[in-house]
Amino acid sequence: MLLLLAEYLQQYYKGFAVFQYLTLRGIFGVLTALVMSLWLGPKMIRTLRNLQIGQSVRNDGPQSHLSKSGTPTMGGALILASITISTLLWADLSNRYVWIVLLVTVFFGAIGWVDDYRKVVEKNSRGLPGRWKYFWQSVFGLAAAFVLYFTAQTPAETALIVPFLKDISIPLGAGFIVLTYLVIVGTSNAVNLTDGLDGLAILPTVLVGGALGIFAYVSGHVSFAQYLFIPYVPGVGELIIFCGALVGAGLGFLWFNTYPAQVFMGDVGALALGAALGTVAVMVRQEIVLFIMGGVFVVETLSVVIQVASFKLTGKRVFRMAPIHHHFELKGWPEPRVIVRFWIITVVLVLVGLATLKLR
Repeated sequence: MLLLLAEYLQQYYKGFAVFQYLTLRGIFGVLTALVMSLWLGPKMIRTLRNLQIGQSVRNDGPQSHLSKSGTPTMGGALILASITISTLLWADLSNRYVWIVLLVTVFFGAIGWVDDYRKVVEKNSRGLPGRWKYFWQSVFGLAAAFVLYFTAQTPAETALIVPFLKDISIPLGAGFIVLTYLVIVGTSNAVNLTDGLDGLAILPTVLVGGALGIFAYVSGHVSFAQYLFIPYVPGVGELIIFCGALVGAGLGFLWFNTYPAQVFMGDVGALALGAALGTVAVMVRQEIVLFIMGGVFVVETLSVVIQVASFKLTGKRVFRMAPIHHHFELKGWPEPRVIVRFWIITVVLVLVGLATLKLR
C-alpha cells in the first residue's frame, strides 16, 4: 500500500525511490508490527480479561500450572492483526506469494479462533472436534499447495532442495502438492503442540521466521541465489516483509507472554504461525531446512506420537507427560529453565540452518 504511494510520490521527489529496497521495507515491517503489538497489547489483555476469556488448566498436568487458570487467552489475534496490517502497509500487494501466505495465515488463525471460542466462551472442553479441525486444515493446506503448484513459473519452484549438497535437486512433479500439504499442516500442529509454556513457542517461531526471511531475500535475488547455489525464485524476496512483520509481532507479543505470562496466544495464534512458517519454507524451497531449524517443534510432536503409540501398543508411557516440555517439568525443572533451554536449542538449530546457505 505504502509502496504504491511512494512510487507515486517519486515524480515529485526522487528520494521516495528508497522504498523500493526490500531490506528497508523489511525493517519497517518489523518495527511497524512491533509497535502495533506493544500498543494494542494492553488494550487487548484488558478486553479479554473483562470478557472473562481465560485459560482453562487441566488438573492432571503440572501443579504449577493451576495458578495460570483464568489468564487471558486468544492473544494470538494480536499477532495476526499486527502481521496483517504491517504486511499490507509495506509489501508489494501485486506479489502472489504475499497474498498466499497472508491468506493461509488468516484462514488457519480462523480455525484456531473457532476452537478457542468454543473452549473459553462456550465452555465446551472439546472445542472444535479434532476431525473438523484437521478437515479445515487440510482444505486450506491443499488449496495453498494447488495454487503454488499450478502458478509455478520455473522447475526449481517445485523441486526438493537437499541442504549441504549443491548439486542435489529432486523434481517432485505432482508430489510437490503432497509435500506442501504435509509441511503446512504438520508445522501448524507442531507449533500448536509446543505452545504449552510461557513464551516457549513464540520465540522459536520468531527465530525461525527471521531465518526464513533471510532465505526469502537471497532466493529472490538472482545474484545471491547463483552465488549460494540455491534456487532462484522470482518474486519470493517480497516475503521478507511478511517474515519481518512476523518477527516484530512475535517480539511484541513476547513482551506480554514471557514468564509469568499476562496472556496466552491460544490456537488462533499457534495454528496460524505454524502454517505461516510452513508456507514460507515451501515458497523458498527449504522444507528440509525448516525441519532442522524447527527441531524443537519436531521433537515436541514426536514426543506426543511416541507417547500415544507406546500407550496404545504396550499400555506404558515413555514420558511422564507429553508434549515433552511437561516431562521435564514433572522431573523437577522450573518452567523458566525449560523455556530458556528450548530457546537456546532453537538458536543453535537456526544457525545450523543458516549455515546451509554457504556450506554446500
